[in-house]
Amino acid sequence: MIRCRPNDIFGLCTESSFHPGHSRKSSEIRIFVPKANIPRMSEQSSLLEKLEGLLIRFEEIGTLITDPAVISDMKRYVKLTKEYRELEKISEAAKRYKQLLNGIDESRRLLETENDPEMREMAKEELESCSAQLPQLEEEIKLLLVPADPEDIKNAIVEIRGGTGGDEAAIFAGDLFRMYTKYCETKGWKTEVSSYSEGASGGYKEIIFTVTGDNVYGTLKYESGVHRVQRVPATETQGRVHTSAATVAVLPEAEEFDVEINEGEIKWDTFRSSGAGGQNVNKVESGVRLRYNWKNPITGETEEILIECTETRDQPKNKERALSRLRSFIYDKEHQKYIDDIASRRKTMVSTGDRSAKIRTYNYPQGRITDHRINYTIYNLAAFMDGDIQDCIDHLIVAENAERLKESEL
Repeated sequence: MIRCRPNDIFGLCTESSFHPGHSRKSSEIRIFVPKANIPRMSEQSSLLEKLEGLLIRFEEIGTLITDPAVISDMKRYVKLTKEYRELEKISEAAKRYKQLLNGIDESRRLLETENDPEMREMAKEELESCSAQLPQLEEEIKLLLVPADPEDIKNAIVEIRGGTGGDEAAIFAGDLFRMYTKYCETKGWKTEVSSYSEGASGGYKEIIFTVTGDNVYGTLKYESGVHRVQRVPATETQGRVHTSAATVAVLPEAEEFDVEINEGEIKWDTFRSSGAGGQNVNKVESGVRLRYNWKNPITGETEEILIECTETRDQPKNKERALSRLRSFIYDKEHQKYIDDIASRRKTMVSTGDRSAKIRTYNYPQGRITDHRINYTIYNLAAFMDGDIQDCIDHLIVAENAERLKESEL
């Protein structure tokens, strides 16, 4: 923590340094700042104080996750490793922040005490460089200090369904699926189709697939909602522009410890898969279907969940993936209250999870993409449909971060 004597022409500050092993020592650092900058020093002091407590926690968790007793308790171990990964970014930013403050301190000291012109010029350049970097890093740290969505680091299950527009809506759903698979390739993520229903003229009435990789849900969650397309359908003979839609739902993939399922109450059926897939298809009962009666904790009603999986030719693997989808379905339902709370707080619906909201329009005659949540428009539709969607997602992330910072200041 930094403390300044406001009566000094230049503040004399004390920094409490953090050291591994949780021992602390205070070392006086002379940071020379004009009186006008004392409020800024107070803000830096407050920020360092917050960071110090988190650094201590980071070190504590680093010790705990190597403890055999913690490792044997898998549920606790998973929870702690997640927290460790989250605090790791804050720890790195805190170290850079202290380095900048120390650089500013050293440069100001040299300017006060050094007579050599070259040394003074070097100190001046260092002071300007560190001072220029400081505001941006402070904003980055403030954002890191805002509690992150714990779901962001998870894998995702993506569901695309053709909406209004008949065959054209199914074709558009297929176009969206291709767009997302291309995008996932650029990110190095793995995609696996769980189930699909083809449209009469191509595309999909419905397609469900899993995306595995780093921070998948935290990136793809912005795609949840209604996607609208304006174009001349392939089936249109008179060249008229039609408007169709497809719905995208992005769910965080639940992990084994997120929900409790009594596997003994699951009813399993097997059946022969259909479609392409080699000699096993239509000969071996590799497809699986599960039924599970689940009591909704919000409504108190019991619902039957039905899930089918024909993803692989191996029945045990299909069972494992159907079980994963069951966990994610239940987790999503139980998580809905959390999503509703976010939606009630946020006015711009950047990532509220509202799957009925019209979020984006794809206008083919004009080659235009418009995201209605942030009034983002680009005229690069061909590249966008080929998976080049990162810029749009980046703008959505910036908008949500601004919301989060605003919420934290209320």
